[in-house]
This record gives sequence, C-alpha cells and structure tokens, in this order.
Amino acid sequence: MTALADRMEMADSSDGLTLDMMFEWVETMPVPEGYRVEIVGGHIFMAPQQDAHWDITANIVEQLRAKYPRKRVKSDVRVDYPGHLNGFASDITVMSEGAAQNDKGLWRYQDVDFVAEVISRKTGANDYGPKKDAYAAAGVPVYLIVDPYTGRWHLHTKPKDGEYRGELSLDFGDEIDLTGTVVGLVLETGEFPRD
Repeated sequence: MTALADRMEMADSSDGLTLDMMFEWVETMPVPEGYRVEIVGGHIFMAPQQDAHWDITANIVEQLRAKYPRKRVKSDVRVDYPGHLNGFASDITVMSEGAAQNDKGLWRYQDVDFVAEVISRKTGANDYGPKKDAYAAAGVPVYLIVDPYTGRWHLHTKPKDGEYRGELSLDFGDEIDLTGTVVGLVLETGEFPRD
C-alpha cells in the first residue's frame, strides 16, 4: 500500500483526524503543478485546471472586481466548512466586508458571501452534492455552479435549515442576475466557453 493510501485509510478510520493534519499530509505530497487539492468529507481530491475552467473562473473574477476590492475576492483559498472534514479551496470566494483570518491564518466560513464552482469532470459530483450541502449548512448566501460540459449555470440562494430554497438554472448566454442578493450585480455568461 502506498503512503497516500495509508493516509487515506487513516482518514476513514481515525476519530482524532483533523483537517489541519490532512492538509499537512497534502503539503508533503508531490502534487503536480496546476492541480488543486481539496478535502471533501474526509476524502482528498486533486483536479487539474482545464483551459475552459480557468477562462470561466477568470471571467467571473473580472466581473466581480467591478464591485469588490481584490482582497475580498479569493480563488483556491482554503476555507473549512461545516460537516465531516470539509476543507474546500473553492474556485471563487467573495468574503464579506471586514472579514479577517483566524489565528491559524484561515478565513471563516461565516464571512463568505458568495461561492462559485466551475465544474471539473472528475470532481463535479462534489460541487453538485456534498459541497452544495456544506455551503447551505454554512449559510453561504449565494452559491453558483457553472458547468462547461452542459453549457448551463445553476444559482442557489436563500439557505435555510441546511438547504438552498432558491434555485435557478439557465444556459450560457443568459445573465446571472444577483442584484437581489448580497452580491448586488449581474454576471454576463455569453463568453463562457464550453468544454
């Protein structure tokens, strides 16, 4: 069994396991450049950044920067969310005004106003399932899923009792109207590439 397999087995069997321990392991692993690492429900996922994925992420960040200062818009930065061992490095995270890192240098999920995830083929089930559930449980006001494989986006709002009560799915080319949310702007999707 490899060292990673040993560590993964420990992740499933140890009651004392923490996200900090798991991220320390990840830091010692030979993660290839261009890969993003997340821990979802105690499982380590690595996904390569695809060209369409990056183009959509950069497009959304550029649009958000029309309203938000750079320091409030994060990409691939660890935030620990409610649930069993959830340390996500979301594609895009917007922090609330006045948000500050905790004593470990991590951002608090309570200060997250917006999250966007661009689907990667091998980890997309996380974005539609356990990550959506964790964001809702955390009370993240706006969660956007952008899927370059289907050419659709999915907006989730109004978190209550661990689920999103507001959901809207439309096609690339349709505007994402966030004016009625904490985000307060409209995102254009006409230039989002398909994969």
